[in-house]
Amino acid sequence: MDLGIKGRRALVAASSKGLGLGCAEALAEAGVDLVMNGRTEASLIDAADSIRSRFNVEITTVAADITTEAGRAEVLAAAGQIDILVSNAGGPPPGLWSDWDREDFIAALDANMLTPIALMKALLPDMMDRGWGRVVNITSQSVKAPIPALGLSNAARTGLTGYVAGTARQVAPSGVTINNLMPGIHATDRATSLDTGVSEAQGISMDEARAQREATIPARRYGTRQEFGAACAFLCSQHAGFIVGQNILLDGGATNATI
Repeated sequence: MDLGIKGRRALVAASSKGLGLGCAEALAEAGVDLVMNGRTEASLIDAADSIRSRFNVEITTVAADITTEAGRAEVLAAAGQIDILVSNAGGPPPGLWSDWDREDFIAALDANMLTPIALMKALLPDMMDRGWGRVVNITSQSVKAPIPALGLSNAARTGLTGYVAGTARQVAPSGVTINNLMPGIHATDRATSLDTGVSEAQGISMDEARAQREATIPARRYGTRQEFGAACAFLCSQHAGFIVGQNILLDGGATNATI
């Protein structure tokens, strides 16, 4: 399918690996030029070089921490005119409700709620003026059904979801859509980190920890960054202009809900 976005320009945050990389790859395959961001310059450049060689698109790389004000300023200064924003940032660490203090919640809000809001505030006005734009926020299945060990993520990402619910309907008349993708477990560094925690806590191997988690997923496997990226690219396409303010699960059926 021709997504109709060849020649558009996208900012994909935290895109040197994982789900962000999957989104960058899928958009590049559709002919979209990229502004890629990541904290580590070496891995970011490697990812950009790989995409550039495969899809022959223009790529600007900015090694910076997108969750900080200085990092966002650096990324936005290099970005120029952006048609598509994919917001993304690593999730806060797991733990118990009793582990977290005010500072932990502030850090989670900064990374997973206030950073995407700041990026939207910076880029939405120009998208609206030009009459076209796409925003996809990578959130979490925990917005739909809370994960007890991920209380910081539950709180911050649900706050972002509430903000998007109202904002998406305000900008839609200008041809701009905002939607959220809610991943379940995918084969990324985040999954490795979670499985490591289970392995150490239960004294089992990493393979056993993964098998234990896969057994809770109806699809009986982890998702891939490629299929996640494909969903992101569709939401950014010319075909998705009537999808507004939605929260779309990509979790292999793991969230047990009727709606």
